[in-house]
Amino acid sequence: MLSKDTLQFLDDLKANNNRDWFLDNKKRYETFKKDYQQLVSDFLDAMKPLDPSLEMLEVKNCTFRINRDIRFSKDKSPYKSHLGVWLSSGAKNQNRSGYYVHIEKGASFIAGGLYCPQPDDLKKMRKEIAFFYDDLDEILNEKKFKKEFGDFDRNEANTLKNPPRGYEKDHPAIELLKLKSFESSQKFDISEITKKDFVATMSQKLIALKPLNDFINRALTSDEF
Repeated sequence: MLSKDTLQFLDDLKANNNRDWFLDNKKRYETFKKDYQQLVSDFLDAMKPLDPSLEMLEVKNCTFRINRDIRFSKDKSPYKSHLGVWLSSGAKNQNRSGYYVHIEKGASFIAGGLYCPQPDDLKKMRKEIAFFYDDLDEILNEKKFKKEFGDFDRNEANTLKNPPRGYEKDHPAIELLKLKSFESSQKFDISEITKKDFVATMSQKLIALKPLNDFINRALTSDEF
């Protein structure tokens, strides 16, 4: 769980997103940072027994810097006014599937899978789906996954209108092969975060994504295209 003071800090930062305010509230930020790190530690303690691939992770592997990368953004606000927790077995510079917790007023969610993979990884994913779509279909229709996440998140931005090159339109998994991103998510209200059972509750939801993550990571670690 997070404290109400941490949530208030995020609200105040969003309303005063500038360096002067941040420096004037540096002590609040340090308290916020400790609370954030404790939340990540609690998630690691809850998730590691459920997914052994996370065993080597430390808090520092799962947090994000509060500074925004504004080099290519029209929005020049220097700081993030949300929190993210990313649990993945991938090493540095490796794209792997994982579990994500996003904390932001009006836009909080949990998610897992693979977000917008690079072309080589996308090719690997499509090949895995083409040959083992029965495995993926079973995962997506598993009772707990269906209850918590329903399906992959789908929208016009992450879905091709036509079959990808090299695949026929009558392939039994063609709707999955059209995807350019492979993540599933569930929204939650930010008020949930201050409850004592928040981490335990969300961990039980997130672990429903483990078979999907395993499928994706199997594809990404393949040496073949």
